[in-house]
Amino acid sequence: KLEALGIPYTIIERQHDLGGTWLLNRYPGCGVDTPNHFYSYSFAPNPGWTRFFSSQPELQAYLADVADGAGVRDQIQFSTEMTAAKWNDDLGRWIVEISDSDGERTIDASMLVCATGHFNEPTPVRFPGDEMFQGEVIHSTRWPNDLDLTGKRVGVIGTGATSMQLVPSIAPEVKSLAVFQRSPQWVRPVAEYRASVDPATSWLFEHLPFYGIWYRFGQFWRYGDGLLRFLRKDPDWPHPERALNRINDRHRQEMTDYLHEQLADHPELVEECLPAYPAFGKRILLDNGWFETITQPHVRLVTDPIASWEEPGIRTDDGVLHEFDVIILATGFTVTNHAARFDIKGRDGTTLAEDWVDQNPRANVGMTVPGFPNLFVMYGPNTNLGHGGSGMNLAEMQTRYIMACMAAMAERNATSLEVHEAQRTAYTDWVDELHEDLIWTHPGMTTYYRNPEGKVRSPMPFRLVDYWQLTSDIDPDHYVFSTGDR
Repeated sequence: KLEALGIPYTIIERQHDLGGTWLLNRYPGCGVDTPNHFYSYSFAPNPGWTRFFSSQPELQAYLADVADGAGVRDQIQFSTEMTAAKWNDDLGRWIVEISDSDGERTIDASMLVCATGHFNEPTPVRFPGDEMFQGEVIHSTRWPNDLDLTGKRVGVIGTGATSMQLVPSIAPEVKSLAVFQRSPQWVRPVAEYRASVDPATSWLFEHLPFYGIWYRFGQFWRYGDGLLRFLRKDPDWPHPERALNRINDRHRQEMTDYLHEQLADHPELVEECLPAYPAFGKRILLDNGWFETITQPHVRLVTDPIASWEEPGIRTDDGVLHEFDVIILATGFTVTNHAARFDIKGRDGTTLAEDWVDQNPRANVGMTVPGFPNLFVMYGPNTNLGHGGSGMNLAEMQTRYIMACMAAMAERNATSLEVHEAQRTAYTDWVDELHEDLIWTHPGMTTYYRNPEGKVRSPMPFRLVDYWQLTSDIDPDHYVFSTGDR
């Protein structure tokens, strides 16, 4: 949008190339678990997807094509990191410190947009004695290009979305595989998950007017907005410990039946794999051959807690020593601090981390923070899609809102805008009130969606279409506009 309007901009990119998540994550089996026909930009449809759920190389190639086609790549400073940013009230500008191979330097900007996303900082995981292990330790986001697991004894810590893709992909080549599970996950089958787009369907996407738009709308409803109404608590439902309402209980039963079907010959695994919390309390995972994999003779699911690491491998609380050549950490990402991990100082010198202390990030419409003029946090607090949806669509909505803020500033000849504290508080209180009726405040599970105080600070409590309305334009009364020399 900035490129199309001729507004000068600079993109600071820590990595050596574009792609974000789809550049960092290259582990075997890496890909989307939401349909890529709506995991793409509305202004850049791709009728040539080879699969309904594409793999990492195809996704990164798509993003590169979009960036190149829009002329954006030339404005990206790769292998460059923002180390600090401070608002200068006299200048009405952000003073940004950046670092690259040539050293450190400072640039200034009228607006600062943090588009760092959720899933790029690996969760720091430490275990007693982990420095003693003599084998190789790999985090899934730091996958070596030359890693060969053939004939190796491999341990994988974690059973989330990454593990669901990784474990079935590496199982055929390893000698043995142990998967350490802290808590079971709800898993459902999707027929198209590993299916290729057939030629006839590809023809429809390419040649039939509006077919792609209609298909995309259907995916939005099926995997996103149409689901949220079934994640509300029914106060009259007699079984709140297992489900929120009648439909949620039906979803639970469908996935339970599928689990029993898949593990029919392995009843000892049923209890270990069946979650106790309501369906959708955590992100639903798509079956990538998970149950088929964990029932193979050389694969075992370990549910005893990890006690310590030793030279040969991992010892669990039951006293068993599991010996490995390679341990893979599929432990996810640190998502609760968002942009607060950067040294960003606002108007009075307060850092964003201080404003968001105690893992309690708060921002009006998930983007603007009092005391931080002209700062926008994309994919910020309460904009994660816990009920499903399109991150690309979210980015487009937030982009439109940022552009509306820029337009409002131009109309007023303003050098800055800053959201009122009262507006942020009112918005946050409203979000908290909505979440009280939704699944993510259910006490039956632990999840990164909630902070230690029990506040839900990751998922949004409304549909994407509702967020579209919230971000379709700026309400000037929510902001203070400052004018001065430009």
